[in-house]
Formats: sequence, structure tokens, C-alpha cells
Amino acid sequence: MHLINTHPYRFGPLCYTQKPYKKSHLSLQTTIYCHPTRFHKHYTAAAIQSPMEAAGTDSDGREFKNPDEMWLEHTGDTNKKTQWYRDGVAYWEGVEASVNGVLGGYGHVNDADVKGSEGFLQTLLAELFVDGGIDRHLVALDCGSGIGRITKNLLIRYFNEVDLLEPVSHFLDAARESLVQENHMALDEHKATNFYCVPLQEFTPDVGRYDVIWVQWCIGHLTDDDFVSFFNRAKIGLKPGGFFVLKENLARSGFVLDKDDRSITRSDSYFKGLFSRCGLHLYKSREQKGLPKELFAVKMYALTTDIPKRVIKARSKVQANRPGIIK
Repeated sequence: MHLINTHPYRFGPLCYTQKPYKKSHLSLQTTIYCHPTRFHKHYTAAAIQSPMEAAGTDSDGREFKNPDEMWLEHTGDTNKKTQWYRDGVAYWEGVEASVNGVLGGYGHVNDADVKGSEGFLQTLLAELFVDGGIDRHLVALDCGSGIGRITKNLLIRYFNEVDLLEPVSHFLDAARESLVQENHMALDEHKATNFYCVPLQEFTPDVGRYDVIWVQWCIGHLTDDDFVSFFNRAKIGLKPGGFFVLKENLARSGFVLDKDDRSITRSDSYFKGLFSRCGLHLYKSREQKGLPKELFAVKMYALTTDIPKRVIKARSKVQANRPGIIK
């Protein structure tokens, strides 16, 4: 999703579009937090002892003792869970298919977001792939791709092929239209290949296709169980030595539920508890810099299926033969 419900796929239980940013300053008083498409009232999540027993709140200020209590209320049976995902997709279906739309009126943070992601990606490619993967046919999956913002401005410059996964159809249509044009203008070796209109919770990748699976501003739409199921299925889609990048908003503690778009903002410890359930190793993490102070903190996580070994490569080769940024 890049916040995108078309995110690859929806219409059924779904996965969503990338939505950046909600307010970062949590307190016991009502504050405003930014949603990709609007402002919302936001209340502090209560302090917690254990990551998976974290107390949290919803956007109406209601407190929950822990995530299980919240999930039971909102997705406790098949009908409730189906409605949770339908409502999430429906929310994004009402959002304009533009950078400003998918970023909730914060289109001006696009450059900072891409710059932060690129620096993190460069580090990972340099450390995990021989010669930064320069002699390797690199393929990426952009989850919650929305209108293709991350693919167009970042991934397609480093990967020979990028597949887009988005449940919100008009977002994916916009991505296809934009990227098909770019395919004709850019090098043949760097192109958007497949466009999947499927929700994250229903998607299973082809075995061994991807070097990197990029998941940004969309995993908050998945329940904890579907979060774990998604990553367990997605593991088979990675090539040997491949990895995941998860980039998401962070709550200071516990969680904050957005009842309007049916998403949850988790804390760092909450995420780490889920990574453990997925059997994933946290290789490296980095905080996003340069975002407005009123927004939630954003963090990037590099996750591997086993403990990776760093490779030694010549730094000068990492940028070799990389196409320039697409304007």
C-alpha cells in the first residue's frame, strides 16, 4: 500500500496500501495523528511489560488490556474478520490514486522516505550480496505497492524486475499505467513485470523468485495471525540469501488501532515478538529520518530466514550500471 489497498490484491481479506505516518507524540491527552489520508484523534497506548501482552488503545480512546482482547473483539469470528478486511479495502478505494493521496496529504515526505529507504537498501545489498548483486539478476516484490511509488522511485533502479502486489484495483491500475510507460523509457533490464491485485493475507509467491520482498506501510492491516502466516508463506518466494525489508510506523508502546481504515500501529517490541513467531532473524534496522515531528516514528527492518554472513565486496561496484532516478 504503499499504502495501497490495491495493494496487491484485495477484495476479500486484504492487505493494504502504504500508509505513512500517524502522530508520534503519544500522551494521555488527545492529540492529532496523521493518517495517509486525513487527520485522526489519537490516544496514548498504555505502558507495557511484555511485548505480546502490551496494552493499547483505539482511535476513540478506548483502552485494551492486550492485543488478544482487541483482536477478539474485531476479528473474533469468520464474519468479523471478513468485515475487517473489507472495510480496510473500502477505505482505500475512496482515496485518490496519487502520491499525495496514498501519503494522506503528506506527499512532500516522498523524497525523504525514498532517500531513507535507498540508503538502507544500498547497505543491505552491499553487505549481503557479492559485489552488491551487480552480477545477479535481481528481482523484488513490492507489497502494498499502491500506485507504484516505491517501485518507480527506488526498486526499479536496483532490480532487474519488480512485481507489484496491491489489493486496491484503481491504485494498481495507476501503477500499471505509469510503469508500463517507464518500461519503454528505461533500460530493458529494469522493468515492472507482474501486477497482482490480491490481498497480502491471500498471496503466495512463486518459489524462489525474489531476492528482496519489500513490505511498506501495509502490514498494519493484517491481524497478528495473518502477519505470521503471510511471512511464513512468503519465505518460499525468496531466493537463497534473499531477505525481507519491512518499513512501518511505530507506536511508542503497545499498539494503536485505527478504526476507520482497520489498521494497527505496533510498537518495536510488538514487531520483534511477531518476528520471533515467524522464525525470522532481525539482521539490521534503521530509523527513518527527515519526517515531520507530528508523525509517528518510522523504522526499517531487514529480516532473513537464517543468520546471514556478510560478504566482502568492492563498494565502487555497488552503484555500477545502476540507471538514474526516474523523473
